[in-house]
Amino acid sequence: MYTTLITTLVDGIFTITINRPEKLNALNATVFLELDKAIDEVYNTAGIKSAIVTGTGTKAFVAGADITEFDGLSKEQAMALSKTGQDVFFKIENSKKPIVAAVNGFALGGGCELAMACHFRLASDNAKFGQPEVNLGLIPGYGGTQRLTQLVGKGKSMELQMTAALVDASEALRLGLINHIATPENLLEKTIEILKVIQSKAPIAIGKVIECINTAVVNETGKSGYNKEVQAFGDCFATEDMKEGTTAFLEKRKANFIGK
Repeated sequence: MYTTLITTLVDGIFTITINRPEKLNALNATVFLELDKAIDEVYNTAGIKSAIVTGTGTKAFVAGADITEFDGLSKEQAMALSKTGQDVFFKIENSKKPIVAAVNGFALGGGCELAMACHFRLASDNAKFGQPEVNLGLIPGYGGTQRLTQLVGKGKSMELQMTAALVDASEALRLGLINHIATPENLLEKTIEILKVIQSKAPIAIGKVIECINTAVVNETGKSGYNKEVQAFGDCFATEDMKEGTTAFLEKRKANFIGK
């Protein structure tokens, strides 16, 4: 059914595994399209009570967006890309059924944004999180400027996004970015254990908990912040620095930014 995802349904838990190991599970247009369809399955399938989002292998959850697809995009196309990603992640965030991220390695850029869109996160002890988009002359475009701020606070969010620093699992736990740390071998087991507890509760009440908590953290100011992010993401695509940053990344060299 899917070319970039593996899905399984066991005991009401729908596991969505992003399966592009050769690209460290990077998000491309096909992943977004298929992830959107998989989340529709969560919404519309009565037998699905909750879901897990994870990645293939032990090295990466999702190492970021697929930068090869950024080449040649106009400002308007970049804004459309940002909006598409945000829409899929909003669908995850607003699911009335719990969707939990099992972060099994690198969760960088769009991967960190995907994890943050889930209702909460568990991570393996080798996981690393970060929003390193400024290294490419960009900013997060799939909700990262907003959700990271909601989760870790304004000051730390500013520091992490402006320095492009990565945080390991223990620091992510301290910051409140994740809820639990597990070994790579028992990450899914621990995630399933928690979801089975949640599935024993009243489903409508669980949905209302999600709705009310989302209302508390994504108010009208937050919504306008997401819209601002779409605009700013597109603005970055009109800069020489973005072209230099993405070209340097693909050529595996250090970028030389000029502020234009």
